[in-house]
Amino acid sequence: MAEPNLSKGLSLGLPHFEAFLHSLNVPDSCVLNKPLYKKMFQEHADLDAKDKKALKDDVDKIRWLYTLKPTTINIAPYSDDLRDYGELAFLQVELSNGKSAERIGHLINRAIPYPVVIFFCLTEAKETDLSEACEQLAICLADKRINKADKEKWVIEELLTSPWVSLARVTDTEQAFLNSLILRGLPHSNFWQFYQTLMARVQALQCAEISGRFHLVSGESAEQQQEQLQQYKKIEQEVKKLRTQIKQAEFSQQVMLNTQIKHLELKLKQLAELL
Repeated sequence: MAEPNLSKGLSLGLPHFEAFLHSLNVPDSCVLNKPLYKKMFQEHADLDAKDKKALKDDVDKIRWLYTLKPTTINIAPYSDDLRDYGELAFLQVELSNGKSAERIGHLINRAIPYPVVIFFCLTEAKETDLSEACEQLAICLADKRINKADKEKWVIEELLTSPWVSLARVTDTEQAFLNSLILRGLPHSNFWQFYQTLMARVQALQCAEISGRFHLVSGESAEQQQEQLQQYKKIEQEVKKLRTQIKQAEFSQQVMLNTQIKHLELKLKQLAELL
């Protein structure tokens, strides 16, 4: 069997991001590399005022980089009563700031009626050298199902956004994550399995941000990891809430709140060791 013709790289004006794309080894047959315009999302997604503001103010460019489908790559489609994974779209979204990345991920996924991999790119000038830009990457994925009431629409069951990775200063943990995205290491049985494996990798990086360890799990272990991560985030929010309360509390209440915070912080430490 002949080797696939692998992409020699896209010219996007972001050298570190281009090097990352090249490392993925996406076949040339999958390259689309076409701009998408904000107007399309304004017309095809249900946007509220905050969505519209984020799209207008925080998104600089949107580009459709790759389309993976049975005619461009040797991966089978997958469908059942709830899901239709006939193809995958890989988009690049250049942001002016990263605060609304998750909101933008939601609105893009509502507008595109099949699974999407979003590469968020954020370029920031270094304080020490304004001429040298720091390229940041975050990856956004969404597990979507068909809306039975309206089959033209999709319901987002879970949206995952990775922590930001500085592509010029990648840590060992982040490099392990980026290496895990290379296409030849992902399952090619069908697009559902392919996409779920990508989601597991983003989840693993979210855990690594807490534990300092990047390790991949599957099956029941992945579900357990997800539950532990959700529990960690919930407790983290409780601690933030208590820290806000303590600033306005009387001294007697401060002692009680401090005790609660220390108890929750111990739970966070125990969970971090499990992630």
